[in-house]
Amino acid sequence: MNFSQPPKDRFFAISRAILFEMDPEKAHDLALKLMSTGPVPRFLAKKYETQTSPVSCLGQEFSNRIGLAAGLDKNGDYIDALGAMGFGHLEIGTVTPRAQAGNPKPRIFRLTQHGALINRLGFNNHGVDHLVERVKKRRYTGKLGINIGKNAVTPIDDAQNDYLFCLERVYPHADYITINISSPNTQGLRDLQHGERLASLLNALKEAQSRLATQHGKYVPIAVKIAPDMNDSELDEFCEQVLAHEIDAVITGNTTNGREPVKTHLYAKETGGMSGAPLKPLADDRLRAVSQRIGTKAALIGVGGVSCGDDAQTKVDAGATLVQLYSGLIYHGPALVRDCVERTAV
Repeated sequence: MNFSQPPKDRFFAISRAILFEMDPEKAHDLALKLMSTGPVPRFLAKKYETQTSPVSCLGQEFSNRIGLAAGLDKNGDYIDALGAMGFGHLEIGTVTPRAQAGNPKPRIFRLTQHGALINRLGFNNHGVDHLVERVKKRRYTGKLGINIGKNAVTPIDDAQNDYLFCLERVYPHADYITINISSPNTQGLRDLQHGERLASLLNALKEAQSRLATQHGKYVPIAVKIAPDMNDSELDEFCEQVLAHEIDAVITGNTTNGREPVKTHLYAKETGGMSGAPLKPLADDRLRAVSQRIGTKAALIGVGGVSCGDDAQTKVDAGATLVQLYSGLIYHGPALVRDCVERTAV
């Protein structure tokens, strides 16, 4: 099998052609609803069945290396349908303490010829209590990560309270919890990646994790998701804090504010984070940089620009144990999951 090119899937190509005629956010919502309808999850599970290739990470066994990145299912409404695609893990969210509408529409833009997306959604979600109720009803048996953030109206100096609020509520229901301090679409959020704000947040999270582990009788690992726009000196500081606070994992990385690869596109001046194929070189470089600084002292999860099986293997070669997909799934469909699982099989 050729893993150096995106998979060719005639069934998905037809579906994509229809959906890409629609507004991106409306197409996103429709696709998820259709995937959850009647026999569709069973059809997906049969058509896109993936092999089992267990890998150990975060003190747990994942059925394969490939997972869904946060953002596609913010509220946990489609866990079973997405799980039918063969992922070894799903990461849902980002969820905040209280429901919020997010940024004004339009807020998702397709750069189709580049295989990219720009979004400025702004943590639109129904709130953490809604997500927890949905998680309780899931039938999906793979690993589940829950990604948490802060409400837009919460001052950055009070952000810690929002993360602790969400951590408390999702802890019993997650296999790992991701701290999102790197979205470019919530004002000031990336300030939490640096300095005293970072140290204070990580210290509070680790103290809460220890208390909750005793309370619930299980240890749930904490991952921190960072921006690919951090330079070397910023990564030096961040990784020092990760090691000092014994953070369990780093996810590299989120969407980028950069536009150089797509600077001539009509949407290049739209604000928001860019994901998809143009992000790959930067995401891979930053993943290698984090790996050089952390080694095996924390698990690494690679995300950004995966469009084929070889792209996923590049993340593994750069130091990632797990790899996540998002925009590649939008452009290439569930067959991409299978290709990535087979290419990165242990």
